[in-house]
Amino acid sequence: MHIITLLASLLLFSSATRAEDSAIADAFSQAGIDGTIVITSLGTGQTFIHNDARAATRFPVASTFKIFNSLIALEEKAVKPDEVLKWNGQHHDFPDWNRDQTLASAFKVSCVWCYQELASRIGKTTYRRYLKNSGYGVLKPSFQTTTFWLDGSLQVSAQDQVSFLRKLYLRQLPFSDSSYNTLRGIMLAEQNPTYSLRAKTGWAMSAVPAVGWYVGYVETAADVWFFATNIVTRDAKDLPLRQMLTKEALQLKGIIPKAP
Repeated sequence: MHIITLLASLLLFSSATRAEDSAIADAFSQAGIDGTIVITSLGTGQTFIHNDARAATRFPVASTFKIFNSLIALEEKAVKPDEVLKWNGQHHDFPDWNRDQTLASAFKVSCVWCYQELASRIGKTTYRRYLKNSGYGVLKPSFQTTTFWLDGSLQVSAQDQVSFLRKLYLRQLPFSDSSYNTLRGIMLAEQNPTYSLRAKTGWAMSAVPAVGWYVGYVETAADVWFFATNIVTRDAKDLPLRQMLTKEALQLKGIIPKAP
């Protein structure tokens, strides 16, 4: 009887910590956007979810793969932290891409041509090995080396993203401290006396409808919180909602302070 009671309690606890979060759901509803967010504590495992079904649904990873891709490139010595990637003069619609880049600047502006250059140096076999060993998402058997994270060949869910980020933070993947440390630096998006936020955006335009991503983690004095947000994006005007809804959710749960 004691065992049955214990199991029932565990199931109840699991359900309570992963049930639909009404406060976050209201934030998405007020924004008029369909999407999901998963927020998980490193210290306690406490988890907040909006739209559990979507959180388990896989979508093209898009530029959020630049987190993992940077780590692979550094480990394979496909790029040095201070190496200059030379722009070939081809004009791109995003002005920030039309110049020489470092890995840090390429990550910040989400420079596609930079990471395609790195992908050509890394190669298909190496990618297959890292993705298989990490359990990261689902990769189609046949894929193009320089576009697989953009064209839908590699798909992940918000749950997958959070699981990967936890392994990344705990350094449970087969990478050197040097690679981890460099990535940690380039992922920094915001830092203040209260918290540090490391994250990456993504826009999966190959999905129908298109999907906007924001994934990363927040370090506070008390804990580390991993998060993964994806939303339906009707057009580019919806893209700021990726970060806005994520930060609002983090504020609603008391993880970061509300803006003054």
